[in-house]
Amino acid sequence: MKKDHNEVWKNCLNIIRDIVPATSFRTWFLPIVPMKLERNVLTIQVPSAFFYEYLEDQFIDILRKTLRKELGADAMLEYSIVMHNDTSAQAKPYTVKMPAKENTNLKSQPVSLPLINDTQIKNPFIIPGIKKVHINPQLNPEYSFKNFVEGDCNRLARSAGYALANNPGKTAFNPLFIYGGTGLGKTHLSQAIGIEVKARYPEKTVLYVPAHKFIQQYQEATRNNTRNDFLHFYQMIDVLIIDDVHEFAGKEKSQDTFFHIFNHLHQTGKQLILTSDRPPVELTGLSKRLISRFKWGLSADLQSPDFQTRIAILKQKIYSNGIELSDEVIEYIAANIDTHVRELEGALVTLMAQSTFNKKNITLDLAKKIIDKIAKQTKREITIDYIQKVVCDYFDMNVDVLQSKTRKREIVQARQIAMYFSKNLTNSSLSTIGSQIGGKDHATVLHAYKTVNNLVETNKEFRSYIGDIEKKLKFY
Repeated sequence: MKKDHNEVWKNCLNIIRDIVPATSFRTWFLPIVPMKLERNVLTIQVPSAFFYEYLEDQFIDILRKTLRKELGADAMLEYSIVMHNDTSAQAKPYTVKMPAKENTNLKSQPVSLPLINDTQIKNPFIIPGIKKVHINPQLNPEYSFKNFVEGDCNRLARSAGYALANNPGKTAFNPLFIYGGTGLGKTHLSQAIGIEVKARYPEKTVLYVPAHKFIQQYQEATRNNTRNDFLHFYQMIDVLIIDDVHEFAGKEKSQDTFFHIFNHLHQTGKQLILTSDRPPVELTGLSKRLISRFKWGLSADLQSPDFQTRIAILKQKIYSNGIELSDEVIEYIAANIDTHVRELEGALVTLMAQSTFNKKNITLDLAKKIIDKIAKQTKREITIDYIQKVVCDYFDMNVDVLQSKTRKREIVQARQIAMYFSKNLTNSSLSTIGSQIGGKDHATVLHAYKTVNNLVETNKEFRSYIGDIEKKLKFY
């Protein structure tokens, strides 16, 4: 008896529903439409190339196993991807075949991308027959400026990003180098710029690529002897966004290729946006000539959000989810989750889930129980602000004094100790530490760190100070 494609996909969904989180199931599987089933090849339609890429990256193992369960070991999956181009409102489907077997290359083979001059360049994003202006930018529509909450912690980077989105490649912010710790919004902001550029200049080709994916594509191009095609493809881009460029460390050939791409784009007035977990001056494992180019434009850091910004972030998330929370609940969350945006949003999601599953209203008591539990299960991150407070309490001085320009010996020493512990106990860059402790540069922080180390080794009384402060910090 011939199987029906709707029935096969329904059976697959029944299995997948029990494996993936409910939110992921609703977001990534319910929009899929089964189209046809021919000779054990199931064709499913997905809304976009980005949707297809995400399924392939995150859920391919689940899709493979469930499909094999329904159709056998020789099952195949075919995607019909709806493409919305810039010149027509009509969606155009295309297909990519992908084997659902174990131990096979799950990505389709590179295909040719025609150019105006009739030369053939292979597109590493495997989008068949799409002209230059129709290359999928790989942007998440949720990462827009509208959804990015501005505060003192990110104002410079956001303002610069918005300015260059109005005039890409024509401002002094080229490249725009955005840096900061995990979960502070680097990916969100860089993609927001790309989304804004596409909204204002639909004809421009925007592309977002994580550095690790760029490296993988380059390695594949090397194996396939298509490095020139790879180089030419990236030189066509008008606005290139490379996320986590610190991952280029140690990848000399990938660095060399990116160096040539960078030069070509910069010289031809195209825009580059780069993100990293540290500023250019602190990058290691990268060539000096590449680091020097990262410094050509503007380097802007993202810091941990302050209390008011955390409240604003929570209120925006609450509004977008269509729920209501009292101000006291919002303030409690903001006061107790003070590390980064991702953890703040995660705490809110956990609170909403507990409320939904247990059918309870989100009261302050419920918030306290859940947030306190999260805080106990997760080691709290020591912040630069907290280190400054502990150091100032120990020496009986006001935190504002550390921010002043005074050169009094006791103030300078306290400032150096705060910098020392900030380097040892946080993931912040030297530039970030300096900016938060007296508005100093990275060289001052490095000097302070060396000074404290030397005093610990040579001065018994000073070593006692450091030991006492360290004990206080460890009880945090």
